[in-house]
Amino acid sequence: MIEIGVINNPRMAQAFVDYLAVQKIEAKVAQTDDGFAICLPAMTHVDVASQELDLFLADPYQDKYQAASWDVADTRTANFSYGSGNMLANFLMHAGKVTLTVFVLSVVVFVAMYFSMLTQNEFIYAALHFPFELSANSLSEIWRLFTPAIMHFSVLHLVFNLLWWWYLGGQIENKLGSKKLLLLFLVAALIPNIGQFLLSGPNFGGLSGVVYALVGYIWWTGWLAPAQGLNLPKPYVGFMLVWLVLGFFPIFGLNVANAAHVLGLVVGCGQAFLDHKFKSFN
Repeated sequence: MIEIGVINNPRMAQAFVDYLAVQKIEAKVAQTDDGFAICLPAMTHVDVASQELDLFLADPYQDKYQAASWDVADTRTANFSYGSGNMLANFLMHAGKVTLTVFVLSVVVFVAMYFSMLTQNEFIYAALHFPFELSANSLSEIWRLFTPAIMHFSVLHLVFNLLWWWYLGGQIENKLGSKKLLLLFLVAALIPNIGQFLLSGPNFGGLSGVVYALVGYIWWTGWLAPAQGLNLPKPYVGFMLVWLVLGFFPIFGLNVANAAHVLGLVVGCGQAFLDHKFKSFN
């Protein structure tokens, strides 16, 4: 069997194989340590299948791919399982080391903040919150410029941000590497945090500024450089943009870090533009 590429999501891998079947190209999905490999039995259609794979990765949600799955569903003979039994494996496969590290740190910090609050000794918050002023003295504790990104103040706040972080960060890390995601995290924590401090003071936290940076980065990279394989469905982009706008209206009674959201989106779009301009995706 000849491997032409790897797709991280098993359902997407099967959808692509189904599409090839409609094109009269035989292919199979094989699970590997790196993901789900697309394999051909011979060299005959390798060039065509590779070109189709590039097009698929650029926009995997086109109607033609879903239609192909319906067309071949009754004749599919592969016994390939990607059900709930593989949920943990799929979760870990989608998330690289930077994605998992930030995920775990956010959970640990949230739990520690909760128990320190119960003991009326909020030392975790005291150690991690943004500086009360931007001065040479306060900046000696430089970690405070970044650590608000891993501080969350409710279970809903934590879960919402971590799901987006896992989905978006994992996609970037798998496609472009850990260094790229780490750079995005640091820049998207620093600039939105400073902006939020200047707007409302040091009492804020959460990954949402970083999440919006990842939204902007994937959105614009998918538009500017589709060959990189990053894609965010338009309904997801629309949802996040609507949520950003709603944050400026107190209709939910929530304290929303609007400056962090806006600056995060700008950082992500800007980084995508720079990476495209200087061809520095890796």
